[in-house]
Amino acid sequence: MTERAAGATALLAANEAFYRAFVGGDVAAMENLWSGTASVACVHPGWTALRGREAVLASWRSILASGRAPRVVCTNPTPHILGDAGFVLCEERVAGAALVATNVFALERGVWKMVHHHASPVAQEAFVVVPSQQEDDASLN
Repeated sequence: MTERAAGATALLAANEAFYRAFVGGDVAAMENLWSGTASVACVHPGWTALRGREAVLASWRSILASGRAPRVVCTNPTPHILGDAGFVLCEERVAGAALVATNVFALERGVWKMVHHHASPVAQEAFVVVPSQQEDDASLN
C-alpha cells in the first residue's frame, strides 16, 4: 500500500470512528476524536456555527447525552488529503432524510483529529454532477 493510500485509509477510519461515536452515544470517544490543539468548529443542521473546542464539545455532549441522538448512517465517504489536513465528503441518512456532510481532519502526532464537521440537508430534487476522471484522481492529493 502506498503512503497516499495508507493516509486515505487512516482518514476514512477516523471518519468511521466519528460516526461510531455518534451512533453509539459515546461522549468520551467523541471528545477524543476532536483536535486538542487546532482551532475547531461545527455546524449542525439548522444550528448557527459553533466555534472553539468548548462550544463544539458541549454541543456533542448535549446531543449524545439526551438519549435522543438520531441514528446516522454515513454513506459514500470520499477522502481528500491535503498534506497534514484532509477532509471526507459523505452523505448522511438520518430518520429518512438525506444530508451532505464535510468532516475536516488535521494530523496531530500522526493521528487524524477532527477540526470541523458540517452537515446540511439535501434538497429533495437535488441534481447530480458526474465528476471527471481528472477530479477523481486529484481527490487523494
